[in-house]
Amino acid sequence: MSRGSVIFEQLRATLGVHGVFVRGSLSFSEGEGPLLGDGIAARSVILLGNIGGSIWPAFSTWLDMSANRTRKDPLDDWSKAIIRPVAIELGATAYFPSDPPWQPFQRWAMQAEGLKASPLGILIHPDYGLWHGYRGALGFADALEGMEDPAFSSHPCDRCMEKPCLAACPAAAVTAAGFDVRGCRSHLRTPEGLAGCMAGGCLARDACPIGADYRYLPEQLAFHMAALRL
Repeated sequence: MSRGSVIFEQLRATLGVHGVFVRGSLSFSEGEGPLLGDGIAARSVILLGNIGGSIWPAFSTWLDMSANRTRKDPLDDWSKAIIRPVAIELGATAYFPSDPPWQPFQRWAMQAEGLKASPLGILIHPDYGLWHGYRGALGFADALEGMEDPAFSSHPCDRCMEKPCLAACPAAAVTAAGFDVRGCRSHLRTPEGLAGCMAGGCLARDACPIGADYRYLPEQLAFHMAALRL
């Protein structure tokens, strides 16, 4: 079994109990990867993240502990608490979307999984739809063998003729031309926004038919909306 395959299996065994999965991997030419802890460029990166609400049972249990309730960014803190020890054990460098120097997680995901952006700006997966995310990544000094090439497929949005996400947005912030972040946030501050998207999750996101079986639970949706800190 190749070193890459061994690492993948170890990550699945160690992080899978927390609902964190290997989401994809990339290889870089010499000098092109992100910097490792010792200052040299990584030759490989493995992406880690959730599929649907996979992380919610473990994270919500951790969040219920009194010491964690007042944390500013509890999901980021939890992700680091479970991923960093694995990085140390594997001799890897851990990267997180919340930490500088900012790493190109979306670009990595596009390359590793063949994903593209939806009208909401969220990367859409052909199976999981808009219900997935990236909690961190591991960088390695060597080019790991046994990595799988991304299974590129046609963009799910290109196959969606009705585009229900566009019609479902009460602020008309989701359009074929892009996502109006300012318009969305302004709407969320209104009574209608507070009672609608803020209470039950983004209506446009919920209207997407792709990956509906992976939709987050109401309590997870409420957590993510509250994190917007309007």
